[in-house]
Amino acid sequence: MAVVVIVLLAVAAIYSAATNQNFHWDLVTTYFLDVLVVQGVGWTLLLTVLAMVLAIVLALLLAIMRQSDNWIFRWVSWAWVWFFRGTPVYTQLLFWGSIGVLYPKIAMGVPFGPELFSFNYEDFSHGFWPAVIGLGLNESAYLAEIFRAGLKSVDNGQMEAAEALGMRKSKIMLRIILPQAMRVIVPPTGNETIGMLKTTSLVLAVPFTYDLTFVTNAIANRIYFPIPLLVVAALWYLIITSVLMVGQFYIERYFGKGVDNLVPAPVMATKATAAAHANADTTGDLPDGEEGKQA
Repeated sequence: MAVVVIVLLAVAAIYSAATNQNFHWDLVTTYFLDVLVVQGVGWTLLLTVLAMVLAIVLALLLAIMRQSDNWIFRWVSWAWVWFFRGTPVYTQLLFWGSIGVLYPKIAMGVPFGPELFSFNYEDFSHGFWPAVIGLGLNESAYLAEIFRAGLKSVDNGQMEAAEALGMRKSKIMLRIILPQAMRVIVPPTGNETIGMLKTTSLVLAVPFTYDLTFVTNAIANRIYFPIPLLVVAALWYLIITSVLMVGQFYIERYFGKGVDNLVPAPVMATKATAAAHANADTTGDLPDGEEGKQA
């Protein structure tokens, strides 16, 4: 009954919003496919993908280092996670946006010799790469703990058995450990990816002013109608999140083969056995296979 009431309230709320003229749905439809908004969606997706790729690569290295026998690797991994989890992502983005003040030019060369490589901070494409680096480094600390949990979920006996067969540790990790750990890693990583999608709204701190949130806010400030543009941004985020959730479902199903198969509980079988015994009590006959058990 409570579920029915909740559903009815949700339907009533949706109907009320859809018929409320104060939402200015005409502006929502006008700006939903606006060129600047669509470009903002593209930049947001690009930021999310590149930052997550950087974070996944670093997190895998950090998780392996945390499991290493070398205490230096373990402490470096722990310090990385401690620092990037312990400081706000907005503060980190501000730092990467201001790093040009500290290092206007980065160069590499031979002492007292020619300069081999150099670049100016201004060459960073309008704050895009600092935003990717800031988001990726911050996310790597969280993913490192997720990856470590996934690696620890695989029984140590499998690594010992593979080593006994003469396999290299790198091959063991790629062919045996990681495929099994992925079913533990994928769900929270998908959750972090969706979180990263919405964290891109903070890249104004770099500053990077082409993402979806900044663009919709800029349009809202220009036309003095904030609510319709908030709805536009929310709809786009909802669509992208839905697509990511579908992709996560198929990835989980792929790595969960043979493990996450849904097997119905033997409730019906128990009922059938009880019914057969009840029938046997009345007729004197036992079902096939039960005579031996009774004997």
